[in-house]
Amino acid sequence: MKTYISILRGINVSGHKIIKMEALRTSYENMGFSNVKTYVQSGNVIFSYDDIEINKLEEQIFQQIKKDFGFDVPVIVMSIEKIEEIIKNNPFLKDKSKEESFMHVTFLASKSETYKFNAIEEKKQDNEDIVFSDYAVYLYCPNGYGNTKLNNNFIETKLKVRATTRNWKTTNELFQIAKQLN
Repeated sequence: MKTYISILRGINVSGHKIIKMEALRTSYENMGFSNVKTYVQSGNVIFSYDDIEINKLEEQIFQQIKKDFGFDVPVIVMSIEKIEEIIKNNPFLKDKSKEESFMHVTFLASKSETYKFNAIEEKKQDNEDIVFSDYAVYLYCPNGYGNTKLNNNFIETKLKVRATTRNWKTTNELFQIAKQLN
């Protein structure tokens, strides 16, 4: 058994694509996953399952959510090792002037083959920072994530890759929960 973290994009936001976490846990259990845990209402699910290709898991979860809840929800799945690597490589942690409460991670479903980094960086506002890696984009948004132009839709459009963003606290909490299952 291997531990995975899945993050769903766009559920329970502004009254759209509502999924209760208990129903989501049941859906995951019905797929044969074990040790299913959810964190907050935004579609963060930690679970155990056989060692399988990530893209197969993403497709399986996507299809099950469509069947159980009637709508398409983009799904990104990571191994516990991948999320640990993303956390350890956060370049903003080395800068003591940056507050963790303004850090975010945009998780990428795959490595972007379209490199429009300059077009993205041009949208930075005062004191914002952005760093790209293969499977994550690190954001520092001291004016608040809700006020940045470096939002999930913008990054996803420019990189042409499915993506979903979580704040730094949630990212770390998902890893901690996953470690308990491992």
